[in-house]
Amino acid sequence: MAKTYEQIQQQIADLQVEAERLRRKELDGVIGRIREAIDFYELTAADLGFGAKSTKKTALRQKKATKNATPKVGKAAVTYSNGSGGSWGGRGKRPQWLRDALASGRTLDEFRDKPEAG
Repeated sequence: MAKTYEQIQQQIADLQVEAERLRRKELDGVIGRIREAIDFYELTAADLGFGAKSTKKTALRQKKATKNATPKVGKAAVTYSNGSGGSWGGRGKRPQWLRDALASGRTLDEFRDKPEAG
């Protein structure tokens, strides 16, 4: 049984109508499952990459993350200096001026800065 072009086009149109009807029918269930997952995991539009503005939940979550984050170590106050502009904060490799002074017999305590009374 040979079909004509017109019959095939009609069959395609009928199938497209049927496909759209099934899509709409399934869409409600899909959207429902997505909404359940969003609620369960407390997702925001930003979490999903939609670039929405921050919500209260997101702001709270970010605040908790910041609060629990490891604090960054700030710049150490100068603890040792040679009086000629050389200084060392007590962290990392000792500067050459300090290594030379220690090698010549001086002690680390000689270079320790005195805390200012205040």
